[in-house]
Amino acid sequence: MTTNLECLPPVSGGEFEYSYKAEITNVYPLTRMEKLYQIQLVDPMERERFIFRPGQFVMLELPGIGEAPFSITSSPVRHGDLELCIRAVGNMTMFLDRVGRGTRVGISGPFGTHFPVERMEGEDVLLIAGGLGIAPLRSPILSVLETRSRYGQVDIIYGARRPSELLFDYEYAMWRQFDVGLDIIVDREEPGWQGPVGLITEILKERIAKGQSDRFRERTSAIVCGPPVMFRFVCDLLIAAQVPVEKIFVSLERRMHCGRGKCCRCNIGSTYTCLDGPVFDYWSVLNLKEAI
Repeated sequence: MTTNLECLPPVSGGEFEYSYKAEITNVYPLTRMEKLYQIQLVDPMERERFIFRPGQFVMLELPGIGEAPFSITSSPVRHGDLELCIRAVGNMTMFLDRVGRGTRVGISGPFGTHFPVERMEGEDVLLIAGGLGIAPLRSPILSVLETRSRYGQVDIIYGARRPSELLFDYEYAMWRQFDVGLDIIVDREEPGWQGPVGLITEILKERIAKGQSDRFRERTSAIVCGPPVMFRFVCDLLIAAQVPVEKIFVSLERRMHCGRGKCCRCNIGSTYTCLDGPVFDYWSVLNLKEAI
């Protein structure tokens, strides 16, 4: 299905300063509800200029249907080529679920704060995701792997409700080739599953127990993505292991709705996830009432 983008008006004013014509080049089913959309900017010059950082998001517009914010899932070194992992849950995403290659879309961005992976160089890195949280985490994972020699020990912990809901399972073997510790766990077993069953916190406790106590004081940074209810349990364990709160980073992108700071659905007091985030260090989150 191809949609004509010529009717798409330019985005002007405020924080939405850049708008691009783009095209869906590939669509890959990941699970029953999620698909991976590969999107390319149409103009080659704009493609070269488009730069984002892990953790940032774009606004995706389907002309005549609507727009919504989505975290960028792909590697930041791929200029002008984006990957978005999208779950079909609302009117726009359900429509998007039915389109294919060649569909014209609008892209605005990138926007928002990012994971400071450059500041983590020389340190051990923990990358922890629950459920759909692996989507925003995949970009910093790929960023770290592409410059693997700059980091110490790298551990990825990922949990989902069921094995059939695991995302990017075709990449796990590749991640391990980069001397990365990768632990996958599910809440509920399904036929054929031979991995561990339980909670992410169980794996994290094991990882912490295997490490030296001084490792977690100054040498570790952590990125946590997933349901907000997960943050407190995971981050409390990290803090108990003496990971500094200013070195723990979370993404609150699940709270975003309009992406423009207009609908007030993501505001936490005077803080707006879409305008002030979506990435926050955990010290800031602890000082935001009802953030988690």
